[in-house]
Amino acid sequence: MTANSRYKSRAPRSDYVGFATLPNQVHRKSVKKGFDFTLMVAGESGLGKSTLVNSLFLTDLHKDRKLLNAEERINQTVEITKHTVDIEEKGVKLKLTIVDTPGFGDAVNNSECWKPVTDYIDLQFEQYFRDESGLNRKNIQDNRVHCCLYFIPPFEHGLRPVDIEFMKALQDKVNVVPLISKADCLTPSEIKKLKERLREEIDKYGIKIYQFPDCDSDEDEEFKRQDKELKESSPFAVIGSNTVVEARGQRVRGRLYPWGIVEVENPSHCDFVKLRTMLIRTHMHDLKDITSDCHYENYRAQCIQTMTSKMNADKRVESPLPILPLSTPDVETEKLIKMKDEEVREENQQEVLHHRDADVNP
Repeated sequence: MTANSRYKSRAPRSDYVGFATLPNQVHRKSVKKGFDFTLMVAGESGLGKSTLVNSLFLTDLHKDRKLLNAEERINQTVEITKHTVDIEEKGVKLKLTIVDTPGFGDAVNNSECWKPVTDYIDLQFEQYFRDESGLNRKNIQDNRVHCCLYFIPPFEHGLRPVDIEFMKALQDKVNVVPLISKADCLTPSEIKKLKERLREEIDKYGIKIYQFPDCDSDEDEEFKRQDKELKESSPFAVIGSNTVVEARGQRVRGRLYPWGIVEVENPSHCDFVKLRTMLIRTHMHDLKDITSDCHYENYRAQCIQTMTSKMNADKRVESPLPILPLSTPDVETEKLIKMKDEEVREENQQEVLHHRDADVNP
């Protein structure tokens, strides 16, 4: 190879500018910064919420949890507990926050048991609004709830009043994803009937759950097929397990019964893999986008509208942001402004007189 040919092979193409590397730059910056995701789980005790979360993210978030007896659970009110864990996979860091709601639906009277949950979601919006409107906006902690997994008992024949009330209370604040818990209690035909019944009742009562976005026309056929399967499987019938058992000569996570083994990651046994695919691999970013662009923006617009109306009424009320008085110029500043106005006025008059003299004496 001659020097000329080496020079030609190293010369940049004439139509190459370099902005095609922008996705790589964004990728490197995002990976370096890391990602955060807040997942809320709601449903009455004993439906396997903690077990499912541990199965989804291969971690143990409740090492020191104290199990309550029946008497303690009767007296327990709806509380909010938060667990945060840092997960790393192939160099990508994820700060996962799990928000649990122990005591939800366990009381005899469950009227407005959703109130602590909605208050918590609003509190995270308010804190983000304060940080976003403050002076230091570079290191804002995003603790907004991006998704709520709502567990529906498998023993019912549809939605209970508490299920309808809860999902309608949260539908405009967070992405609600309904789940059929402990699906190994039902036969495949029973699961199919329950899913159809839940879809009908969700439409009947006007409940807005998380809607999968439509695929773009340029997506490959495999992605379109996968997206169609996810949409048809909602609400997902799931099983969780942290126990490893032997099945067909392989060690898998599942549950061992006298009549056989239920495999958590077997698509023919439950929708666990589909839920994990939707939640982590394909739609996590979409859940965050809807939270930011829809739910939070609605909250933010409402706050600004309230603040504006109160300012117009000249009333001081508590709001997510302090209402600051408009600054007024001091006496010296007003004098300088008047002097400048006089100078400009005199210059304009002299220019007009000059033009008149020029017209009279050409």
